[in-house]
Amino acid sequence: MCGIVGYVGEKEASDFLIEGLRRLEYRGYDSAGIAVYDQGKIQIEKKMGRLANLEKVLETHPLHGKIGIGHTRWATHGGPSDVNAHPHGDCHNHFVVVHNGIIENYMEIKKELLEKGHIFKSETDTEVVAHLAEELDDGDFLSTVRKVIARITGSYTLVFMDAAQPDTIICTKKDNPLIIGLGQGENFIASDIPAVISHTRRIYILNDGEMAVVRKTGVSVYDGEGLPVSKKIHEVTWSAEAAEKGGYPHFMLKEIYEQPKAVRDTVNIHIGQDSQIVFDTLNWNKSDLMGMDNILITACGTAYHAGLVAKHYIEQFARIPVEVDIASEYRYRRPLTTERTLAVVISQSGETIDTLAALKEARRLGARSIAVTNSIGSSIAREADRVIYTLAGPEIAVASTKAYTTQLVALLMLALYMGQLKGTVTNEQVQDVVKALQTLPEKIEKILENSQYIAGLADHLTKVKDVFYIGRSIDYAIAMEGALKLKEISYIHAEAYAGGELKHGTLALIVPETPVIAVATQDDVKSKMYSNIQEVRARNAEVIGIGFDDDRELEKYVTETIRIPRVSGFIAPILSVIPMQLLAYYTGVKRGNDVDKPRNLAKSVTVE
Repeated sequence: MCGIVGYVGEKEASDFLIEGLRRLEYRGYDSAGIAVYDQGKIQIEKKMGRLANLEKVLETHPLHGKIGIGHTRWATHGGPSDVNAHPHGDCHNHFVVVHNGIIENYMEIKKELLEKGHIFKSETDTEVVAHLAEELDDGDFLSTVRKVIARITGSYTLVFMDAAQPDTIICTKKDNPLIIGLGQGENFIASDIPAVISHTRRIYILNDGEMAVVRKTGVSVYDGEGLPVSKKIHEVTWSAEAAEKGGYPHFMLKEIYEQPKAVRDTVNIHIGQDSQIVFDTLNWNKSDLMGMDNILITACGTAYHAGLVAKHYIEQFARIPVEVDIASEYRYRRPLTTERTLAVVISQSGETIDTLAALKEARRLGARSIAVTNSIGSSIAREADRVIYTLAGPEIAVASTKAYTTQLVALLMLALYMGQLKGTVTNEQVQDVVKALQTLPEKIEKILENSQYIAGLADHLTKVKDVFYIGRSIDYAIAMEGALKLKEISYIHAEAYAGGELKHGTLALIVPETPVIAVATQDDVKSKMYSNIQEVRARNAEVIGIGFDDDRELEKYVTETIRIPRVSGFIAPILSVIPMQLLAYYTGVKRGNDVDKPRNLAKSVTVE
């Protein structure tokens, strides 16, 4: 979850390190630090808090050098503090390390090193790695790193500097992401592409167990046995500007407004001749589907909510039973996954450690697998049998918006594609949905035009302590996503319930001071939903209703109404989530929160 950068070349290393960390601060912002080879030794500066705090320190104590590493932290071992910030060195800063992930056996190693006289400064697991390198040093930098890796267990990205090798950085990874940007007379290291995109679009993506020796003259990559690896160069297709705010006050708002384009791009790549749906990366036939007994969807957070919607899509159109599982729970319950299971894993970053672990477990049990991700070449994309990419472009804000809506689009089209092959949907049904998807961007834009009205509704929410979201059928899954957005951005307690469940206990919490947001877009359960809203209103709670612009019945039961264009029930979730994103955004802003970097959270969750 932390941001990592490295530089070796002819320019001031500090300049790139700070720029790169700024682009990666969404991955962690409890503290930040850099290490630069300066005046014959490795110098470290690090500071608790946002990157700006480190920049102030560097104004008075600059580090000058041509090689360095940097880190912005999301705390796991040891609270946020100057001393727990990365980089970490050994007793003499001979070896200096930055790290993303968790060293699971660090306490065992730390005890051993303490007995040998090593002195530790921090509470982190990372510092153990630097001291272990000092203890195992055999005079050969690469050999020493290989010995360190042989001793540690866990998931990690590690980047090493050695004071005895002032022209070299060595990095390696297991389960967590790492890329190397290839320049002319300079090379770059980062945990994500935005850090290097202003300098190069040519990158290596390291695989688990690989080690890269990075110098300004070139990059050499080795496998776990020390044998040279020939790496493919990936060309990044999006621009540096795509990762900038572009005049918006926050990345989150920019990404909300980018949804029409993201949806349009994701739809268009899956429409073939005669409005048929195509997935070139799958290339299935009917017999492939007839060999499936069930489908497992596993994901975390927002992606899990996309999976809950996809269950409705797939069971309706493909008529295959679907189970949706939280990825962090899947491995620990002896799942009934077999070779006749299709595992669909969903992850915006493609690096979510729990989802990656669930994917590996499903494959171990014999399942075929599909990854739905926004990140080309990510760990999950490489691990899965097949990949469906969403074309959301870079998403920087911690709270996912456009990645989520494009996941819904891709999963709806996947369900229709499966139905086409099985013959469980008609051509007319497919073409109706395709036409609706093609007009979806314009409908999203119409909702965005109403953003100031939604901003006005946020005024009241800023003062409350609790909010409930309710919905039925697919609307319940969307209510869950709405509640998550509000709680992570505004820090207001928010919970989602199936509309019919309120009376089974939760109705006791409905009081006039607790607003309820009710989603009512599913015609087959609409009358039931109206009854649930009336139950809430009978307790004098205010209700914000989200429904179609031609639904005049809804406004009879609610205190405020947010209207979305009339679409089919299967398209509705992609529209109804937009006002909930805006409501969360404006509530967070009005409460004075940093909506791009909500407290205690990070964008890519690479620790278990």
